[in-house]
Amino acid sequence: MPMELKGSCHCGAVRFKLQSSTPVPYQLCLCSICRKVGGVGGSINLGGHAKTLEVEGKEHVSVYNAVFDRDTPKERRASSQRNFCSKCSSMLWLWDETWPDLIHPFASAIDTELKPPKVMTCLLTNSKPEYVRLPEGEKKVYKKYPSLSIEEWHKENGEFVE
Repeated sequence: MPMELKGSCHCGAVRFKLQSSTPVPYQLCLCSICRKVGGVGGSINLGGHAKTLEVEGKEHVSVYNAVFDRDTPKERRASSQRNFCSKCSSMLWLWDETWPDLIHPFASAIDTELKPPKVMTCLLTNSKPEYVRLPEGEKKVYKKYPSLSIEEWHKENGEFVE
């Protein structure tokens, strides 16, 4: 049985829950989008089953489609939808039509106790400014993306919840 994750925004206007087979917060994204919308340290996405998402306070959820290559001729909008609270701006989850069965709650919005990873994965460090510090402890650092998906990492590390 997948693990139930419960989450909320900072002000409490939005509360949600969903089932997750990939609940370990091991992957810190340091791309400019995650740093700017999630805070200087980036964002940690978990994985969840989109069809299980239940939301209270839907009227307070807004969506941001990030901009790629801003201020260049190649500027375009991402297909991913970053859902956030319109009252307090807490990032809640990401959904992308490319993977419609998946939803990626931001670990920062999850209220359920999460198991800390033994090794942290830090990705897209090629986008990280010098002043941003990586987390303490053991970590694997990638300039771009690691080869394993969130699901593959959980399976390889014995953390996948059927």
